[in-house]
Amino acid sequence: MADNILDILHLRKSFGNNEVLKDISFSVRPGEVVCIIGASGSGKSTMLRCINLLERPTGGQILYHGQDILRDPQAIPAYRARMGMVFQQFNLFGNMTVLQNCMVGQIKVLKRDVATARTTALSYLDRVGMAQYIDARPHQISGGQKQRVAIARALSMEPEALLFDEPTSALDPEMVGEVLKVMKDLAEHTGLTLLVVTHEMAFAREVADRVIFMDEGVIVEDNAPEVIFNRPEQERTRVFLRRVLQQDPE
Repeated sequence: MADNILDILHLRKSFGNNEVLKDISFSVRPGEVVCIIGASGSGKSTMLRCINLLERPTGGQILYHGQDILRDPQAIPAYRARMGMVFQQFNLFGNMTVLQNCMVGQIKVLKRDVATARTTALSYLDRVGMAQYIDARPHQISGGQKQRVAIARALSMEPEALLFDEPTSALDPEMVGEVLKVMKDLAEHTGLTLLVVTHEMAFAREVADRVIFMDEGVIVEDNAPEVIFNRPEQERTRVFLRRVLQQDPE
């Protein structure tokens, strides 16, 4: 447990009488790529938002390198800074340029000087292929480009882990590939820990070290992608995969 970046123990989340997460437990090792799959409403995004503390869990523990974050409120700001988040809807600041979007968090949260923040932002914008758009505002670029900027913004904070909440679900089909290509590059070449809620089964099969299948607020199966996709142990996993893979032969 001490070697893990995250240990999620008996995590629960309710909204009123609606229990969305029911006794979720799993661990993540440094540098691991974990894809989380499941039908809409299974609790995937809520789990990710609880891990990032955008939602406060109803119960359970979140251990970050063995430290119980929920029991130490003073540690939460630093923890959040180490957990980068990429959202479905990009969440870029519309009144800022691409470059400013990637600098503001560094300056306000990490207290970096403007020159350092600019250099860091430019480096990551170049990595995701968006360096030529530094003066554009979000309304002037495509959805796929916005998501690449959002990834660069998260990388500019130099987090220990990146959490992706269905990063391609709001994109037109022709833009999905450019974002998945960036994510695949991060998985293969950076050593970053990635937690990816996704409905892109081909990406999960090819890139993940582990795949977690969720259904009705519980983890049904947690295994290597070749096991999940080729010989799943649980009937619920088989039913889900038959349904989604019939829609997408990949």
